[in-house]
Amino acid sequence: MPNLKQDLKQLYERDFLLWVEENLRLIKEKNYEEVDWGNLLEEIEDMGRRHLDSAVSYMAVIMEHLYKLEQFKADEKMGKGWVKSVLNSRDRLELMLKREPSLRRKLEENLSWAWEEALLNLVAWFRDNEDLAEKFFGKLPSKEDFPSECPYSFEDVLSYEPWGRSND
Repeated sequence: MPNLKQDLKQLYERDFLLWVEENLRLIKEKNYEEVDWGNLLEEIEDMGRRHLDSAVSYMAVIMEHLYKLEQFKADEKMGKGWVKSVLNSRDRLELMLKREPSLRRKLEENLSWAWEEALLNLVAWFRDNEDLAEKFFGKLPSKEDFPSECPYSFEDVLSYEPWGRSND
């Protein structure tokens, strides 16, 4: 008789959707002994991590654009897209927090991780805008040219609006 557990482990690599359906069937039938628990637990953990990663990315975009609005708005025409991006990302983030309130605590704990991602975005943006890199830094900046500590609180990410004031 074939080993169902071993077959499921192989199915996980070959046909993920079928693997999910088979494990779901086994759980519904209360056939817990045959469930591929190792991969199933890993997938459940990964689901939570994906939600957190997505929310952290929204925070990173918000911080990147807040920082650009504060520090690198070269003229009055610049920044409208950044404001729109901040507002859109906040809408998405607020929807996620409404749907998953426990995410708030995790996001507060991962603020510095979001800032790290924002720094990567800032460096990449200056690579695409060498004239601004020259104007503000005299060179292409690296992560070390920006604050290592996150300059924003979680509440700033959710509500701070620097576009309402002068950036002189």
